[in-house]
Amino acid sequence: MKKEIHIFFTALLFFTRIPCPKWVNHDPEYLRLSSKYFSLVGIIVGGIGAIVYYGTSFLFSTEISLLLSMFATIYATGAFHEDGFADVCDGFGGGWSKEKILLIMKDSRLGTYGTIGILLLLAIKFAALRQTELYYIPLLLIAGHSLSRFIATTLIYTHPYVRDTEDSKAKPAAKSIRFSSVCISAIFGIAPLLLFKNPWVFLTLIPMYISKMFLAHKFKKWIGGQTGDCAGAVQQLSEVVFYLTSIALWKYIW
Repeated sequence: MKKEIHIFFTALLFFTRIPCPKWVNHDPEYLRLSSKYFSLVGIIVGGIGAIVYYGTSFLFSTEISLLLSMFATIYATGAFHEDGFADVCDGFGGGWSKEKILLIMKDSRLGTYGTIGILLLLAIKFAALRQTELYYIPLLLIAGHSLSRFIATTLIYTHPYVRDTEDSKAKPAAKSIRFSSVCISAIFGIAPLLLFKNPWVFLTLIPMYISKMFLAHKFKKWIGGQTGDCAGAVQQLSEVVFYLTSIALWKYIW
């Protein structure tokens, strides 16, 4: 039990800015095993966004509350996955070989593709949440963050890590993982859907996984696998797809 707690806190330390006990560090072995708790971290991050949205909704408009909740989740994670999405936009937008794509993604500077990509992503995320039923927004935030991290976990499971540099901070977390870890991540990822009390919401998993397959195909074609940035891009895209699919379900099925 103590080891599992350590592994969970390792995941929380690596993927968020949430304070953790001093005895927790970036131990590569614990970080490799922490993938099973990615979705649980998503529940926590989504919960932060939900609390901020709900609390500020008594004072401000829906638009301001949504923006504050998005800011809260980005601050809580240090824009970890947003940065990965932007790097993928820059790398695959400006690179035409595996070496060039990986080099661009490693560059800390933000390019045109990354800037446009992240701005459009955040705009769609905001607009999608604004269009949903207001009382569902907290649940959507929690489920969106947990499910999208589960989808990102499947990318790590199905595609090999391709960077050969040992100094990559994300390497232990992005390397191949056990099927049992994917199953545990699935439990935490899917659990928030039960709060909706409507089985149709489980249909959101289909387009979310399709979005993962779309990106995974490009990753495989151009660089032969995935990196930490690729997993971050899958998380961000599948989160937005979850919100958009939820809107479609409410409009035509629910």
